[in-house]
Amino acid sequence: SFFFREKLFKHSCTSLNEWISDVSAGSFSSQGNRIKASSKLVAFNTDQADLVTDMDFSPFDAGLLATCSADEMVKLWHLCDPEQEQPSSPEVTLRPGQGRLELLHFHPTSSGLLAVGAARSPLIWDTSRQDAPLAGDCKISTQSCFTVCLCPTLCLYIRVMPLYSFLLQSAKSLQNNKDSRILWAKDDLLVTTGFDMVRIHCLTDNSTRGVAMVPKTALDVMSCEVMRVLQLTNSCIVPISYQVPRKEFHEDLYPDTVGTTPAMSAEEWWQGGNQQVEKVSLHPDKRPKPPRGCSTSSSPLTTPSSSSSAAPSRSPSSTSGLSSGFVPSPSQSSKNIQSLLGRILSLMFVVSGTASKFRHIQGVVMHRDTHITNIRNLNLTTPGECDGFCVNSQRVAVPLAISGGQIAVFERSEPGRLPDTALPTIQNSVNVADMCWDPFDPHTLAVAGEDAKIRVWRVPKGGLKETITDPELIVQGHTEKIYSIKYHPLASGLLVSSSYDLTVRLWNLETGEQVRLLTGHQDQVFGMAWSPDGKLLATVCKDGKVRIYDPRKSTAPVQEGAGPEGHRGARVVWVCEGKYLLVSGFDSRSERGVYLFSAEALSSGPIASTFVNVSPSTLIPFYDPDTRVVILTGKGDTRVYVYELVPEDPYFIECSSFNSSEPHKGLVFLPKTECNVRDVEIAVGLMLTKTSIEPVAFRVPRVKKEFFQDDVYTDTAVWWEPALAASAWLSGSNGQHRKISLKPKDMTPVSEAPKEAPVRKYLPSSVYLEEKTDEQKKDELLSAMVAKLGNMDDPLPQESFEGVDEDEWVSFR
Repeated sequence: SFFFREKLFKHSCTSLNEWISDVSAGSFSSQGNRIKASSKLVAFNTDQADLVTDMDFSPFDAGLLATCSADEMVKLWHLCDPEQEQPSSPEVTLRPGQGRLELLHFHPTSSGLLAVGAARSPLIWDTSRQDAPLAGDCKISTQSCFTVCLCPTLCLYIRVMPLYSFLLQSAKSLQNNKDSRILWAKDDLLVTTGFDMVRIHCLTDNSTRGVAMVPKTALDVMSCEVMRVLQLTNSCIVPISYQVPRKEFHEDLYPDTVGTTPAMSAEEWWQGGNQQVEKVSLHPDKRPKPPRGCSTSSSPLTTPSSSSSAAPSRSPSSTSGLSSGFVPSPSQSSKNIQSLLGRILSLMFVVSGTASKFRHIQGVVMHRDTHITNIRNLNLTTPGECDGFCVNSQRVAVPLAISGGQIAVFERSEPGRLPDTALPTIQNSVNVADMCWDPFDPHTLAVAGEDAKIRVWRVPKGGLKETITDPELIVQGHTEKIYSIKYHPLASGLLVSSSYDLTVRLWNLETGEQVRLLTGHQDQVFGMAWSPDGKLLATVCKDGKVRIYDPRKSTAPVQEGAGPEGHRGARVVWVCEGKYLLVSGFDSRSERGVYLFSAEALSSGPIASTFVNVSPSTLIPFYDPDTRVVILTGKGDTRVYVYELVPEDPYFIECSSFNSSEPHKGLVFLPKTECNVRDVEIAVGLMLTKTSIEPVAFRVPRVKKEFFQDDVYTDTAVWWEPALAASAWLSGSNGQHRKISLKPKDMTPVSEAPKEAPVRKYLPSSVYLEEKTDEQKKDELLSAMVAKLGNMDDPLPQESFEGVDEDEWVSFR
């Protein structure tokens, strides 16, 4: 049996956290490779029942793996990314019937051509013609090791010799090859690069079970990494990186290398073809993007059935073989093109002069005097649907990793170092799943527990002075653990919750009753969001759907559309006055992305998207409706991404990001009224670390800060006042927040600032270009010297001093 994993190393590859541990490598005797690597996957033997004697990745498809085993079968596997469901059966099975199979190797230039070393004879198979091998007449009867090697001259060589002797002779033959090679025997690694040969010892105490070289196309060329080796030991895979001490890309280190497009088909090679694979550049700007993930297109091969009488097609034009690579799905290609077009249109916006005024936004951690430090026993394992903690304008609620589901509440008006003694807390009785403050009452905190109950707590004025054990209200209706809870943005006392029972329930906290039960979800609900007018509720689900509900009219969704393809997590928020839905999630390759949907045509799919990076944590969006700026980050990230949204192409305008010094455990934002307009702050968040809470301000750089920037600060909603009661909303009434200006009374809007006449900083060019004669220059120089020394006719300063009489002099003898 074999096992494969995504490579977890970086180019520096020497720290333990970059190793792949707990691999349980097999200790059996085999002449083949025990570990092989493609540009994105690693395959290696494990100590299990079925013995895989050799394996090899196709040079033209990073996800195509061929294996041979002691059961006398060759299997071809089309593998997906590790986070996707892998195939349970091989795509192709070959049965040579020549005894035990020891070795196999893909042809370096022809698609679908596989060399197999059997106990009775060497075989060459065209994987598109699975009925019989192309050649297999040479009989070998020996118990010593033999090696199948397809050399660049496209001839097949069979070497019969002991393993150690083979290593020595192979090392000598490698001197004619410019590429790096690696050999190993027992506990040593023998590395050859061109004409040089270096021996290194194992990096672990365990003996080496196998060694694999990572393809050139997967190296970090910007760090001058020239080779990367994977060392398989009994319990782990150790990545070893070789780097030249330089910076940036150097063409002398990276000559063009063979690409991933086959030069010919197996049939063309068999008929005498000798074409070579076209070489490609390793420069990042010139390197082609390889297809990633599983293909949705049909494979050119099918597994032969023993009961089928139809022979496979022998026409070389009908298929190029499995090794030629699977083309990416149309949806993947269109997504890549759409992302590229978005970046191009964003650049066009900058060039045309319509760039975002927030493009150079600056994230700044505020002074240490505003931090809350020495926080102990933080619960850093909250569910992915939870933001990690919650804040309002007065206080912060943080879950603690203490039995009983305890919650600490800190007053924002009392920053500083917390005492080492125990603090008063809220005793929630069970672990916290999610929590949120009432937007209209800074003293009310709703907490969802793992016991499927929602408890509403009342924090006294001035903060917690003693531990609270009795909630103000308990509501119960869900049959399984609750994911998340959200207050209604306009109606007081209205709360929505989602649960593992696949339902979304609406609660009237004024009466403590469930008022709506929304259905239609087929899997876990990742996120929920109320529309700005409070009429609709949007959800994003693990079943790959985005839904919109009108809870007062129907318990079923009124709209439904395809959401992110990944199943790790997602969030949703309404943007651009409720005309669009912004969804953050993962694609099929586990790359984090942001998708924009039209709220009126959800079934049409996203109208725009942008992809951020690859990371396991879900991007949590914060949207400021006044500036249309969205700020995204995930728990455990160090980088905070900022975009401005526009209701036309390119939709996403990327702004400067903010980087924290260490991974944060959550970033939650305060209401807009907490921003200091004198410093042009458009958002202020609280960043949770392992032991502290630190305020982070996002500021727009402006020159005339003495004026109120009315182009940045539009009137904002009075969010702390409810527009209507829960009963009124349930009866069909709608409301709207009134708006106020953030302008202080002592500041003048920048639009009304007096116009200043432009001041010329430099003399006109005519002054510098005016020609002067030598006499003019000499006169100017003399005049300047005279002016500095003064008028020569003036008396000297000492002439005005008074002298002494003759008799006042004293003589010394």
